[in-house]
Amino acid sequence: MNDRPEGAAGSGRAGADRRVRTGADVSASTTVRYALVPVSRLSLAAVARGSGLHPDLIRRFVALGLVDAERDAAGHLVFDATAPAVLARVQRLRSGLCLNYASIGLVLDLLDRISLLEAALRGRGTRSESPPWT
Repeated sequence: MNDRPEGAAGSGRAGADRRVRTGADVSASTTVRYALVPVSRLSLAAVARGSGLHPDLIRRFVALGLVDAERDAAGHLVFDATAPAVLARVQRLRSGLCLNYASIGLVLDLLDRISLLEAALRGRGTRSESPPWT
């Protein structure tokens, strides 16, 4: 009987054939996430009050995919706590750039993609010679 773990130096099996899972492998293979703190959800009426928009307009934004929403057990729309900020961003783009709602969706996607790329560059610690344009 051998007290050493399998793959240790001097044992019959080589350590090279054992896979070591890194943190990236573990997080990529895990699909279920549990919230440590219950996530507060906002009703349609609360989002409408917080953003100053009519509930029908918010429903239209949900249908266009500009704002993320889910349905509760009763079938009512529920929103994340960030929904009023997203709606304010949509309204700023609409009034400031005179864009239609379809193009606002495209602009929001591009702005989110730019933010992700800039965050990735900051994480690497690399800098370009020119200052960032945003």
